[in-house]
Amino acid sequence: MSSVVHRFPAAPSAQALAHFQARLGFETDCADVHYATQHETKDFVLLDVRIPTLYAAGHVPGATNMPTRTISEQRLAEYPADTLFVVYCAGPHCNGANKAAVKLAQLGRPVKEMIGGLTGWIDEGFGLERSA
Repeated sequence: MSSVVHRFPAAPSAQALAHFQARLGFETDCADVHYATQHETKDFVLLDVRIPTLYAAGHVPGATNMPTRTISEQRLAEYPADTLFVVYCAGPHCNGANKAAVKLAQLGRPVKEMIGGLTGWIDEGFGLERSA
C-alpha cells in the first residue's frame, strides 16, 4: 500500500518543469532577496505594503513603505515602467502582498511576491531595520 504522499502520482516531468518555472515568475523568497541586496546590483524595488506603523516597528532593510491602498499610477510615476516590484506583507497569514501584487499588475507593472513575508525574513535569521 502506498503512502499518502505517493497516492496521487507526480505530474510528468515536462508538466512539473512548466509548473515550477511558472511559479518562479510570480514569486521569490527571502533568501534570494537577501542575497541580491547583499551581493548583487539591486535591480528591483522592495515594497513593504503594510501600514506605516508596522513598517516603522520593523521592516526588511532597504524596503520602501507603500501600503496597498496607496499604490497608484501617481505613486509609481517615479519608477521606470519596467521596474520590477517585489512585495511583502506580514507573512503567510496575510494576503496583503497578494492584493498589492494584483494592484501593481493591474497598473501594468512587473511584480513578484516575496513568499513568507516579514515572518519568513525573520525565520531566515535576517535582521530588521526600524524607522523613527
